[in-house]
Amino acid sequence: MSESSGSSSSRALDSVRVVDFSRGIAGPMAAMLLADFSADVVKVESAEGDPGRRRPGFAMWNRNKRSIVADLFSDAGRAHVHALLAGADICVFGGGGEEAYLPAEFQPEALCATYPSLVVLSATPFLDATPWAGGLESPALLASITGVALRHNSSTGGPVDPSFPHWVYAGAIWATTATVAALIERQHSGQGQHVTVGGVHGTLVTSTPALVIDPLVQEAAVTTGSAGPSALYTLYECQDGRWIFLGALTPKFQRATIKVLGLEDILEDERIAGNFEAVLVPTNIPWVRKRFSEVFASRSSDAWVAILKEAGVPTTVLLDRSEWLASPEIQSVGMRLELDDPTWGKVVMPGNPIRMSATPARIERASPRLGEHTQQLPGWAPRAAGGASAPVAGAGALAGLRIIDVGAVLAGPYAGTLLAELGAEVIKAEIPEGDAFRERGFVFFRGQRGLAIDLTSEAGREAFYDLVRDADIVIDNYRVGVLARLKIEHEDLKKVNPNIITVSITAFGEDSPFSREPAFDGLLQSRSGLFTAQGGNDAPVMISVPIIDGTSALLATLGAVLAAFHKIRTGEGQHVSVTMAGAAALAQCEELIEAQGRLPASKGGADYAGPTAFDRSYRTRDGWIRMQGDADTAPALLAKAGIVSRDAAPPSGDWLATLTSTFAERARDEVVALLNGVGIPAVPARRLGELVADPEYRRWGVFAELDRGSMSPVWVPNRYAHFSRTERQDLMTPAGVGEHSVEVLHDAGFSQERIDRLLEQGAVRQGTPFIYRYFAAYR
Repeated sequence: MSESSGSSSSRALDSVRVVDFSRGIAGPMAAMLLADFSADVVKVESAEGDPGRRRPGFAMWNRNKRSIVADLFSDAGRAHVHALLAGADICVFGGGGEEAYLPAEFQPEALCATYPSLVVLSATPFLDATPWAGGLESPALLASITGVALRHNSSTGGPVDPSFPHWVYAGAIWATTATVAALIERQHSGQGQHVTVGGVHGTLVTSTPALVIDPLVQEAAVTTGSAGPSALYTLYECQDGRWIFLGALTPKFQRATIKVLGLEDILEDERIAGNFEAVLVPTNIPWVRKRFSEVFASRSSDAWVAILKEAGVPTTVLLDRSEWLASPEIQSVGMRLELDDPTWGKVVMPGNPIRMSATPARIERASPRLGEHTQQLPGWAPRAAGGASAPVAGAGALAGLRIIDVGAVLAGPYAGTLLAELGAEVIKAEIPEGDAFRERGFVFFRGQRGLAIDLTSEAGREAFYDLVRDADIVIDNYRVGVLARLKIEHEDLKKVNPNIITVSITAFGEDSPFSREPAFDGLLQSRSGLFTAQGGNDAPVMISVPIIDGTSALLATLGAVLAAFHKIRTGEGQHVSVTMAGAAALAQCEELIEAQGRLPASKGGADYAGPTAFDRSYRTRDGWIRMQGDADTAPALLAKAGIVSRDAAPPSGDWLATLTSTFAERARDEVVALLNGVGIPAVPARRLGELVADPEYRRWGVFAELDRGSMSPVWVPNRYAHFSRTERQDLMTPAGVGEHSVEVLHDAGFSQERIDRLLEQGAVRQGTPFIYRYFAAYR
């Protein structure tokens, strides 16, 4: 049952105490991640229990916890829980609707005032107030109101429901990271604070590239079809009816693909003129894709995979979600976990995907029975306020933490950016020529100082070692074997800095049989069944955001702060490893759970609008809405709202046709108001431009305007979480290749003579500020 056999004293969150009031998904999952690393988590429930006990995800999101039942509206119940809170370090809220089951004295702001050293996490459904009836967590409504649904690949341009709530799962990982960052800050100041990671923040961390908004460019509907806009990074059906993923994202792979397929004439066409970016021009997409489709249809999937792999092009056959937990890849990284659950019996679920050499995760108990530990209420001693240092205003919870990010393309650099958002000082160390993805992916490279350094040269490597001496963490996402070749593996860096923390993101681990296989986000989405799940019974669908890369980056940030917290308390560094394979399991965790009697996991379909006539998106006269009613109550409530006749259901029982025609005649915002007014949760499906103007988004600093020099300013995701005391205040901008090289070396104590010599040798390059270019979306 245990994830690791390490000693009981080696626990990242040993002695950390958590009171968990949360429901839904994000809050319980965040508390689970804390419990996986040995925090003592007590789940407080009413006599009726958490409503989530009826869903299979409960077995996973509440593992390792204890459950007590307390009547918080009685004197005895309040006294018991206050006794817990007086000795707690963290209190978790989530799921929405807390006002209905928690008295005012147990609301987040009240607890912050009562217990100044307590870190309070609110994993809210939206931001502060929830803008739909009932206020409960809803991944479907969240996707529509945050603009995510209308940015998904489709044929009609309408909103698409993702078939699994990956942005909620990702938000839970990020919420855990932010909470541990607040614990790290508390070690210095002795003060707790209120950390809010809402559903909006979950969509930001997962959909960052899709949420870059150019106010001068009119937003067009996404109508490129279910396979996305690019003919080179997409899905194709082969002669045998099976589908493959083609991952030719960079020019190197694109040139090889064109040659292997015998389609050189496409590049010679005057409409393309040798420019691979031109295949993304809307007028070129149909005919280019048609040519590629015809070629792929001429051979079997196995034949094409073999041919493309021989040419070095990333590709794979699409698999079904049901195959992932049983796959040898998942088992090789220890992510298949079996527990005997008191409700479900034997449950197969994803394990914890973060491997820590000194403080490994431990999964020792199944989810608790309701009130199982009520009579064993822990005797936590009250926490005394400690610490004396005051935080640096506007610097962030991780101010003072020094990180070197040698990651490339996406997951590694994004992890550095997310840690910078939390206040860490991050140096992006990259090859002198620059990261191949840095221009297109500039939004993943912000908040870091740029150092261009040649780690293949002896002088460059020695300079890097000297930077590592004063660093806390080094992050990479190189393929297995590269670190050894560069002589910057954990053991190499440990000789330089005995207490260094290293964080590595790999595809399938560092010592598995699959460790040397190449991997892209799309390859892992293909193999783990995400594309086929989104397509349902129809053709597979290309998901429009890099879920696996993003989730891997989030897991790396969590591993980094857990290791940093342990180092602050013990002085001990360690190696942290995160796998994309594990991320592909956690990103669809409830959907993968195997348990007798569970309902099949939801799947999507072509232009998937939702599962039922009462729970789906509809076009209105001036836009789209997403409603979430149920068959038992929706007909009467629709009549009460005056949307349909009070007489009866449609004669044929065809509510889909009735509501389609009815909503089409009404204004979007009117329909949303009517539905919410009678208790049917509903939201507008918003365009990106609407988000920037939202007063709540502005109040929370969700977006900020980024100056692009000669180009018009652009709105980019800004604050990814809210901290009541230690929120970063400045705008994170991308650095040019080596823009800060001399500055970084000078700050590290290098003499001017040595800096000049490194520049002359080409071991270090001094660059210029970042120059922006316009890139069309590739997925």
